Amino acid sequence: MHHRSSVAYARIAKALAFLTLSCALATPAAYASKTAPAKKTATASKQQKAPVVRKAVAQKSPSSSSRKVAVARPAKAQQTKVAAKPAARRTVAAAAAGAAAAAAVVARPSFGQLAGLHQVSDPLDLKSSVALVMDQETSEVLLRKNDHAVLPIASITKLMTGLLVAEAKLPMDEMITITQEDVDTEKNSSSRLRVGTTLTRGEMLHLALMSSENRAAHALGRTYPGGLQHFVQLMNMKAKLLGMSETQFVEPTGLSSRNQSSAHDLATLVNVAHSNALVREFSTSPSYEVAVGNRTLQFNNTNRLVKSDHWEIGLQKTGYISEAGRCLVMQAEVAGRKIIMVFLDSVGKYSRLGDAERVRSWVEAGGHSLLAASK
Repeated sequence: MHHRSSVAYARIAKALAFLTLSCALATPAAYASKTAPAKKTATASKQQKAPVVRKAVAQKSPSSSSRKVAVARPAKAQQTKVAAKPAARRTVAAAAAGAAAAAAVVARPSFGQLAGLHQVSDPLDLKSSVALVMDQETSEVLLRKNDHAVLPIASITKLMTGLLVAEAKLPMDEMITITQEDVDTEKNSSSRLRVGTTLTRGEMLHLALMSSENRAAHALGRTYPGGLQHFVQLMNMKAKLLGMSETQFVEPTGLSSRNQSSAHDLATLVNVAHSNALVREFSTSPSYEVAVGNRTLQFNNTNRLVKSDHWEIGLQKTGYISEAGRCLVMQAEVAGRKIIMVFLDSVGKYSRLGDAERVRSWVEAGGHSLLAASK
């Protein structure tokens, strides 16, 4: 009997020692302050390695450990352990938040980055890996950079969508309703045009070209005579008719990375689209309001250069998906010349606009003439 009591007391003592050390490891600062300086040097290295060892022990025999804790648990140790839980939760939450933030920073590389196109240099140090600048009237190429590289073009696609709808002479006052079919399942992007919203075809076209409204563009293709698939076929037929041999379309919004083209082909598209008055007007409109039920929604142009007094822009379209990078096509008058600019796969939110500014300053300064003379 006496022997059994001794064994029981020994087990209780061991449990208390285990619990005390566990609590100390959970709150090392508190434990260290209670430890005498003389003992600190002798036990420091053991305490640093203890968490791994003790966790392993606890995992191997959870049942015996819980029995020991149930036998006797000092009040002070219990308070320390309970107090440590919120701190541990905060630490885990902070770590999770940090990991989420780090994941958000890492963006998916564009096709151009994967192909190494950004390693190609140019006289203006453009941030776009693909560029083409040409005189619209003479077709003289002023600057080219990877201009035959075929890449995703994002919402530049809507320029072809808008051109086909405008050329079809469909009634612009016909009402079109956004349906579930128009909701983006490719990138799960949001839209202010809710399912059930009804606007005229003209309003849908305006929003698609000016503010790059995806649901509006999809609805335009869906309601085109013959349906969506027929419309996509017409997009590809039009591209072929224009000699855009490096271009393909699979849908009317540009959300799919399979909508691809080259700067060379897109310059052709810009030139043709510029000849359509409706496309010119809608694409360069600074802002536009539409009535949706009892609400009035204001949409703004995705290209802030249209509001600048320094620019005379006749047509423009922006685009972005991660696979394409930042894209921009424009027709503008610079130094008395009508210039077509194409920028694809630009890095940075405003870099495509910066590239356009660099080209404008370069043309105004006559740099293009010096470049041509050196060739």
